[in-house]
Amino acid sequence: MKLKIPPVVVFLLFALLMYLLAEFLPFGQFDFFGRHYLMWGLLGGAALVAALALVQFARSGTTVDPVRPEKAAKLVDNGIYAYSRNPMYLALLMVLLAWGIGLGNAFNTLLAAGFVGYMNRFQIKAEEEALTAIFGKQYRQYCIKTRRWF
Repeated sequence: MKLKIPPVVVFLLFALLMYLLAEFLPFGQFDFFGRHYLMWGLLGGAALVAALALVQFARSGTTVDPVRPEKAAKLVDNGIYAYSRNPMYLALLMVLLAWGIGLGNAFNTLLAAGFVGYMNRFQIKAEEEALTAIFGKQYRQYCIKTRRWF
């Protein structure tokens, strides 16, 4: 597989960039009623999505290692995976969005979009190639019926 940077490291780099942008960009700050409720709602949703995804993988007895998808023992395509092919990455995106709302700089949404673009290009594409090689037609059909993110 062609992956070079683990997804958690990518997530942390984008979170750091968001902090630096909010700290040093002299414009783009925002505040609105309920901002903190929205932030906590996103964090709670992210925790729920991640927990459901991890429990489902554990019950299926397959790997959660994003750097070695070729070790996948079973294609998980039910439960939360019937709605998103990448709920763990979706949870990371939700945390980044919550972080951006907490930091209060509108330009952080651009960095969150950059995270999605990076993950699609460098992580998910490589995973999809590996899973297609393992599961073939079954995985291709799953990709047709289930969205990549949400």
